[in-house]
Amino acid sequence: MKEFTISMALVDYIPVILFLLGTNLFAKDFKHAMSKLTYCLFRIGTLMVFIAGAIKATYKLTYALGLGDFIWMSNQFFSNQAFGFLLAGIGLTIAAVKYKKNRAYALIPTMGLVGIMIIGLGAMDASLAYISSKMKKPSALICFIVSFFLSLAMGYLSTKNFDSAAMNWIAQFVNICGQLLLFVGCKILHKAGLKDY
Repeated sequence: MKEFTISMALVDYIPVILFLLGTNLFAKDFKHAMSKLTYCLFRIGTLMVFIAGAIKATYKLTYALGLGDFIWMSNQFFSNQAFGFLLAGIGLTIAAVKYKKNRAYALIPTMGLVGIMIIGLGAMDASLAYISSKMKKPSALICFIVSFFLSLAMGYLSTKNFDSAAMNWIAQFVNICGQLLLFVGCKILHKAGLKDY
């Protein structure tokens, strides 16, 4: 039996919302530097990640409320998040390396779901760090690097027993910290004038 509580389920929405806020803010500010294709890839990818997280949080809430064990809501998470990060990573990497007339292109190989997620998330965070560096905002760069490693830790934790309340709370804390740093980094770039950069 899973040890989901209502408070745990509600807390699960926090990193989902922070991710949405951070990526929306970044997309709004950096849209001028993205082609329609890269913008769509980034937005579709981040939307997939957001929806996957929202469905997973809703799964925990419905379970905690005793409404049922809709396992598909949990099972969809890993696949949708992996491919969402991959799309967002590809879109942002192409936009970032082409930005300011840089002619380098990134090739991202197809791997298993874990590899796809790491590559997509890594590409996304590396691109955010690259943009931070170009804007001379080391605090944002550090936020994105630490956020990436916290996301990797979250990936590791997701391989553990998530039926346990303790593991869920640990994972929630790690995930909230990672997404909060993503949001803070995007906010720093926003305040630094990313929209006009």
